[in-house]
Parts: sequence; C-alpha cells; structure tokens
Amino acid sequence: MRNRYFLLSDLLLIPLCVIVSYLVRLDTFDFGVYWPGMMLFGGLVLVLIPLTFYLTGVYSRYWRYASINENLLLAGALTVAVAFAGAMSLVIARLTAEPITFPRFVPVIFLMLALLATTGPRLLARMSVGYWRQRERESLSLTPHSNVLILGAGDAGAIIVRELKSNPQLGMRVVGFIDDDLAKHDALIHGVPVLGGRDDIAGVIRRHRVDKIIIAMPTVAGKVIGELVSLCERAGIHPKIMPGIYELIGGQVSISQLRNVQIEDLLRREPIRTDTSAVRNLLHGRRVLVTGGGGSIGSELCRQILRCEPKVLIAVGHGENSVFEIEHELRTVSDRMGLRHPRLVCAIADIRFPDRIQSIFEQHQPEIVFHAAAHKHVPLMESNPCEAITNNVFGTQTLLNASLAANVEHFVMISTDKAVRPTSVMGASKRVAELLVHQAAACSGKPYVAVRFGNVLGSRGSVVLTFKRQIANGGPVTVTHPDMTRYFMTIPEAVQLVLQAAVLGKGGEVFLLDMGEPVKIADLAKSIIELSGLEVGKDIEIEYTGVRPGEKLYEELFLPDEVYQRTEHAKVFIASNASTATSPDLNEMVSRLTYSANVSDKDEIVRMLRQLIPEYQPNGQY
Repeated sequence: MRNRYFLLSDLLLIPLCVIVSYLVRLDTFDFGVYWPGMMLFGGLVLVLIPLTFYLTGVYSRYWRYASINENLLLAGALTVAVAFAGAMSLVIARLTAEPITFPRFVPVIFLMLALLATTGPRLLARMSVGYWRQRERESLSLTPHSNVLILGAGDAGAIIVRELKSNPQLGMRVVGFIDDDLAKHDALIHGVPVLGGRDDIAGVIRRHRVDKIIIAMPTVAGKVIGELVSLCERAGIHPKIMPGIYELIGGQVSISQLRNVQIEDLLRREPIRTDTSAVRNLLHGRRVLVTGGGGSIGSELCRQILRCEPKVLIAVGHGENSVFEIEHELRTVSDRMGLRHPRLVCAIADIRFPDRIQSIFEQHQPEIVFHAAAHKHVPLMESNPCEAITNNVFGTQTLLNASLAANVEHFVMISTDKAVRPTSVMGASKRVAELLVHQAAACSGKPYVAVRFGNVLGSRGSVVLTFKRQIANGGPVTVTHPDMTRYFMTIPEAVQLVLQAAVLGKGGEVFLLDMGEPVKIADLAKSIIELSGLEVGKDIEIEYTGVRPGEKLYEELFLPDEVYQRTEHAKVFIASNASTATSPDLNEMVSRLTYSANVSDKDEIVRMLRQLIPEYQPNGQY
C-alpha cells in the first residue's frame, strides 16, 4: 500500500476519534456548549498530525515491512502533535472574547484512540504480508524441501532462520538449533526450537531426518569448528558455514555467504578486539602511503585504511595488474560507502629506484607509510639472493630515505618471523631491513617500527593454495618434513594488528603479533584433503620431499637477546630493546651488501649477511 492511502485513512479517522473522545468524556451526544471547543481541537489535530507525520518521516516509511522502530516513531510523532494541539486549544479557549469550554482530559482520551486509529491500518498492511507469505509457504509445502539444522543459536543463527522463512523458494525448512548454552535449550527462536548441545547432534539428525547443517558461529575458535565438522561428518553430512568475523567486517550476515568449511575456519582463533577508534584517529584525514599495494597484505591494508577515511590513500605497487585490480575495488567500495574524502592515488613504481620513489613522496607528501612490498618466497630467494637484497634491503633503505626527507610521521615495515635467527637469504634480508628501520627511528626520533608475523593464509604462494592445486590435480600432496611447523594468521587479522602496532609505536621497536599455537604442515595437509571430501592414503597420498634450502623445521619469534613483553593490546608483543643491536657501520655495510647484489656476487652477499647478522646460518636447521 502507498502512503497516500494512509494519509487518507488518517484524515478520515482523526475527526472520528475527536467525536468519540468527547462522547467518552461527556457520556452523551448532546455536545451543546462543547461544539466550539470540539471544532477547534478537531481542526488543530487534523492539520498538525499529518504535518508532524510528514516532517518526521512517518509517511515515507514502507509499512508492509515495518518494525518496532517505525511504530515508535509514529507514536512519538502523534504524542507531540496531540500535546501541541491540546495546549493551543487551551490557550485559545481562554483568550477568545467569548470563553470556549474545552475539557482538559479530552486530549488524553483522543491520544489513546488516535494511536489505535493510525497504527491499525498500518499494522493491518504489515499483517497482510505475513498472511500471504504463509499462503506461499503452504503452496510450497507440497514441493520437496531440505530439513536444515543450525549449529549456533546466537544472532547469526537467528538471522539465517529469519531469512530462510522469508524465502520459502529456497526449499529449506529449519528443524531446530544446536547450542551448548543450557539456558537456551527448549527455547523457541523465531518459532524454531533449540534441540540440545553438540552431544545431541547425531540423535537430532536421525530423529528429524536432517539433510543439511549450517554452522552459524562467526566468532568461535577454529578448534570448536573442527570438532563440530567431525561430529557432522561422522553422521554423514558435510556442513556449510557462516564466514568468520574478519570476513564479515563491514558486511551483513546472509544466506548468500554460506560456503563449505575451509581450512581457514579450522585455524580460526578467538576474535581479536582492537581499539578501532585509536586506529581511526591515527589515519582519519591523513595522507597514507602503502607499498606493495597490490599484494596480499598491502591490498588488505588499503581496504582497512580506506574505512578510516584518510585524506589521500597512495597505493604503490610494481605489478600493474594487481594494482589495477585493487584500484578498481577501492573506488567501488568508496563510491558505495559514500566515504567523505578518501582520494585514491595508485602509482606503479619499483621501490629500488630512488628517483621514482622520491618523486612520489614529493608529489603526495605522505604522513604515514606502511611498507609491505617485499620478496618473501624462501626457496626462490635462495636461488636469487641478489633480488632479495636489492628489493628487501635496498628498497627499504630507499623508502626510509624518502620518508625522512618528506618528514613522514609514522613508518611501519612488515617483517617476518623468518628474520629471527635466519637460515635463509630472505629471512636475513628482512632482518637487515629491520635494522635500517631502527636506525631511522634513532636518527629521527619518530615512531618508525617493524612488525613481525608468520605465514598468512590465502596469500599468494601460501602453502594452502599449493595443497589445493595438488589435490585438484589428483595428488600427491607434498610436505617437506613430518615435523615441519609454522604459525598462521588470516590476512584481515594480521592487518588489523599491524594497524594496532602503528598506534602503539614510539620508535625503534619490533612488534610481534600473537599468532597462537604453531601448526604442523602435515596435519594441515591432512585437514585440507579431508575438507575436500577425500581420504588420505586412499584418494590422495602425502609425500615427504625433504627440507628445502633455507628452511627451518620451526620458526622462532624473538632473538635470544631481545627483551619482549605484552603491550596494552593483549595480542601484540613488543621487543623494546630491538634497536640496541644496530651497528654504527650499518650504512657502509649495507652499501657493500647492495653493491655485491648489483654485481651478482652470491658468495659476497652471504659473507656480508653473516657479518651484519651474526646469528645467520646459511642453509642451517635448528
């Protein structure tokens, strides 16, 4: 129904309510001397109520889908209009030459009657929607449907039930919830019962002939997800899952987001609570530059920084295709969200060319720099050490020089846990880059910091993607060593903590993100095979190929002489004395190292790295 019909209804029913309110007050149809007051009050409410409804937006609401908020808005607007009309009637009644009799209790009676008269037609329109939807469900009830069980009776589960009920054409009927919260057992949520806890899953599946299971727990840890998946698969059902909280940032829960359980879900940890207001205060209205803007970490940095509405976001990248893609994505998001002043600049540049980098800094004058550009593949850098040095070391030095010249206030370099007691050229090059950041912080007194973390799920070259490709090709899945372990984080999680470290930095620190417990790569491979619906040893084999050059069996988080502690953020550690290891001859040694890389002298590169990083053990293993 259109709102003009509600306006017509109001104009017809409001005068009737005035008459009935006088009838209730006087208990007679003989209004006599009360006629002038009735006409005065009736005329005022007939003008003021529609006018107030118009000004407050009551007439712009779509009442077929009205909620409690719309009804509260209507009640508030009606109360204001009636109070104003009653007050005006009393004042006018006393100021006229011939006094007008106006009972003071009439506005109170009228308000109660008018609430019924104005909300009634609107509620009728709302109820009609429910009626026709029920008729539609009944017409579809004869068609085949799937019995659905939802694991998790929280907000996400309730939203899924509501959406399934609103879309009967999906052919899914929710038979119940499963939740370990005893207080919810036997309760009804949107008319659907909570049938028990996780121990009851198998029995519920049998009794209710469940065809599909949806895990609606976007905030629980990966260990819980793994246990639920095992229970479901033992009962012969592969569940769907609602994405984790990091995937839902800035979005809404919906059926379209349901997907198969992925390895990221099994490795998911408890949601990290960060001080988003502090991050926003740091970035809002500032000029922010991100290197490696088209990469896995760099592009996610751009996404999260954009939400903080910087004055200018400069995404610098070397690969034109990846930069083109992130530029298109960011512009689309910015337009859709209606962000006030994020101006996006995308620059194709190689950080190893000082003149090019200097020109970008001079043109855009960044105030905050996030340095994510790096060569990171360990075996590839072992066979191409010159590229590791020129990009990871000299590129970082180039950016630091440009940042100091442009008076950049904050500089955050993305490092790696492989920089701790490195056995690879890649790890050693990132450790040298950390030292350069410490030196710049000491010289400038500014918060220039490094942030270390481990492997990132879903990044380019991630072992997870390699395993998935091998499974798609029929196997085998190759693992270097049965005891090989690594730390893992999701990309949004890592970036969220990088931004938090930028707020905490005072200068010269190394921050380390709490990455939880290390994961055995062999166990990871087994989980991915099973999530693909296959069986290890029967459908897909796991082969051990031996440790590759530069690899360690496990990664360490801090150097032996680094004094570390938790920061005010529970998931961020700090090595406050990291900058004390900086050599006074660092610049000269880095120049010699860069020269060796430029002339492709691999032996001299290794020798210089060992001189710069005494704990570096080429091809060593712990």
